Amino acid sequence: MAAIRLEAQYYATSSLVVGYALCSSLLSIINKFAITKFNYPGLLTALQYLTSSLGVWVLGKLGLLYHDPFTFETAKKFFPAATIFYLAIFTNTNLLRHANVDTFIMFRSLTPLLVAIADTFFRKQPCPTKLTFLSLVIILGGAVGYVMTDSAFTLTAYSWAVAYLVTITTEMVYIKHMVTNMGLNTWGFVLYNNLLSLMMAPVFWFLTGEYADVFRAVGSSSETLFGFTASVAVSVSCVFGLLISFFGFAARKAISATAFTVTGVVNKFLTVAINVLIWDKHASPVGLICLLFTLVGGVLYQQSVTSRGRSPSSQHDSTASRQINSGVEGSGSEDENQSLVVSGKDSKV
Repeated sequence: MAAIRLEAQYYATSSLVVGYALCSSLLSIINKFAITKFNYPGLLTALQYLTSSLGVWVLGKLGLLYHDPFTFETAKKFFPAATIFYLAIFTNTNLLRHANVDTFIMFRSLTPLLVAIADTFFRKQPCPTKLTFLSLVIILGGAVGYVMTDSAFTLTAYSWAVAYLVTITTEMVYIKHMVTNMGLNTWGFVLYNNLLSLMMAPVFWFLTGEYADVFRAVGSSSETLFGFTASVAVSVSCVFGLLISFFGFAARKAISATAFTVTGVVNKFLTVAINVLIWDKHASPVGLICLLFTLVGGVLYQQSVTSRGRSPSSQHDSTASRQINSGVEGSGSEDENQSLVVSGKDSKV
């Protein structure tokens, strides 16, 4: 009986890890395809927020998960973090709108470098070890090489990339510093992040002028807002945003933090491989080699962080940070989707 129970647990854990790996690997590509067919980034992210927050609420009502109840007092405290989260997802979606998935992964992989600098200067953490510093140099070298060989370089795409890099780094450092002490569980974080972001969406529609494009498409007889392909792409994107919240949370509970981190690194290699195989929206061969150098630097970075001894308090900090990143991923960003939630889209190297 014990052997059967262990075998069942093994298959259940394997299913969760495989589910998370597939969702994480495919989500950036799905979002890229969705924004290509449905060129309204603000509306797309709003639909993702709606799906995730509604999904968490419904599953909570069915007793399939537990989330912290929504209160205005907690929402008020959480609002600054949700604003940064929204900006991270907003810049993420616009980056995917103007650049390929490889460019997104490359800039996403730069976050350990900036987070390490921010931790050292603002949070007064110890300077990186030699192995950590070497890994950060490899990440930076791969990124520089990628930019220099990027034939699809445009000022618009890289402006959104820099904006995304700044916001996702700010989100990681700020949330790790402030929000982890609020006592929310992961599903509570996902609910607050997505619901507050959904409330903010109309403001950004007006600030960016996207509302005019949406109204024009709705009122035009020659232009449809939702074609069949666009409807399928948006629906799949929303569903995967919710699925990665579930699989990310469940996989974190089922396996060790180190195993989950390794899975996150492998996911990026899978994303690059899938992206190269399915279409031509990817970097040149030299650019892909530079991107792989960046990912290898990420692997070394994780090894250096894992091998470094941690105090119980720092382990709690790290666990909370990874939970936050699952919220970013769960809202339909890119992995890692943490962010999210950065997230967090983590998250993520």
